[in-house]
Amino acid sequence: MTVVDETQGEQPSDTRGRVAELLALREQARRGPSERATQTQHAKGKLTARERIELLLDAGSFKEVEQLRRHRATGFGLEAKKPYTDGVITGWGTVEGRTVFVYAHDFRIFGGALGEAHATKIHKIMDMAISAGAPLVSLNDGAGARIQEGVSALAGYGGIFQRNTRASGVIPQISVMLGPCAGGAAYSPALTDFVFMVRETSQMFITGPDVVKAVTGEEITQNGLGGADVHAETSGVAHFAYDDEETCIAEVRYLIGMLPSNNRENPPTAPSDDPADRRSDVLLDLVPADGNRPYDMHQVIEELVDDGDYLEIHERWARNIICALARLDGQVVGIVANQPQALAGVLDIEASEKAARFVQMCDAFNIPIITLLDVPGFLPGVDQEHGGIIRHGAKLLYAYCNATVPRISLILRKAYGGAYIVMDSQSIGADLTYAWPTNEIAVMGAEGAANVIFRRQIAEAEDPEAMRTRMVKEYKAELMHPYYAAERGLVDDVIDPAETREVLIASLAMLRTKHADLPSRKHGNPPQ
Repeated sequence: MTVVDETQGEQPSDTRGRVAELLALREQARRGPSERATQTQHAKGKLTARERIELLLDAGSFKEVEQLRRHRATGFGLEAKKPYTDGVITGWGTVEGRTVFVYAHDFRIFGGALGEAHATKIHKIMDMAISAGAPLVSLNDGAGARIQEGVSALAGYGGIFQRNTRASGVIPQISVMLGPCAGGAAYSPALTDFVFMVRETSQMFITGPDVVKAVTGEEITQNGLGGADVHAETSGVAHFAYDDEETCIAEVRYLIGMLPSNNRENPPTAPSDDPADRRSDVLLDLVPADGNRPYDMHQVIEELVDDGDYLEIHERWARNIICALARLDGQVVGIVANQPQALAGVLDIEASEKAARFVQMCDAFNIPIITLLDVPGFLPGVDQEHGGIIRHGAKLLYAYCNATVPRISLILRKAYGGAYIVMDSQSIGADLTYAWPTNEIAVMGAEGAANVIFRRQIAEAEDPEAMRTRMVKEYKAELMHPYYAAERGLVDDVIDPAETREVLIASLAMLRTKHADLPSRKHGNPPQ
């Protein structure tokens, strides 16, 4: 005897037959709509959703949720096309043995467009990730809202945004852009902690090239408007950009290994053969004592961290400041460092935003912060002032002042004016502040200070230039010698550069049990 179902046809009446039917349906869902659709996806240089999940997660660890979900919409021909999964694959697995939740748009089904059932699946997996306290990775390759479902699709995005916000600072959220992401759909990645993109195949924009041309008359390609390089170098929307999906997803796995599962845990440790007391004599020559000579701060970081290995965040945007995740004696740390090779390491609008977001992320996920200072000040200029450098610089100040994780600052050379204060000075709450013997902490550079303080003497002198030179030396001797701040307790110690790694590791070990409470409040109101 068989039972007839309108959607499935005749069904077997015995259990073995039902199990065989189930396995057939699962296989149908796993295969996707057709081999042709898969070939089309591959022809674009793109992997399928399941191939991406296999790269992301440990082999054999993926457990799918709602594989047999189908939409209930009617009209515009939808009632005749009801594929399993509804264009999104959701579930969980492991990365290096740690639980990670994932959803992946399947571009082969409705172009990965989001409908009601599609959105409900994403909502569910996001809720599960928050409840379980595990990272959430979204593999994005969708055409936006499913137009045939109208406002129901838009409401689905609203539910995603609400959950992105609720999960913010609770679990790591990583968006991997592997195809188009247009309109309101782009706001979900913008709400997450990290955004990865692949060159040529992924784009993000609110309005596409056709709309831009119609409204402004500007002609531009999709990649020129919102490609990976644009967002990695110009807009700062993307933290990472890679040439292919395999490399991109491998780097996602590496990043997950540097992050805790949630805000109640510490980042995972990793054994290191790099001695904690290793001297770095190369630092004695790497950083010139002359504050006007540039050098590459990356080389300083490489000397300090375990095995010279670190992951730079926003590497190609706001290059005058470096933000990186690394390990010291196996413990994950966040590093914020001025880069003298770019704009002399000054702080500007973009550098302030970049560093502020990074500091907030580290604080949210219990990652100690090490700040390496060599900053001549904020970038002067009409564009900076009119662009709101005060407001944007205050973001970095707020982020540091609000951070309760262990914070250590190290002054290598210059630390001038407000930029010195903003870059985690002792006065805004750094737990420990160290300096090299080459440090210069002052309101401004000696030349500028002498021109202000001794303006009259210089103007009245028979040889103004000789007088200016003498006054500069006098100012340096009085207020800018390396031990001026240490004598006043504003620097905890002046250290041998070669011993910096050992000092940082010992200090972090002491601060590991640090506990600090913020004032009781609903939330702060940071500068925007």
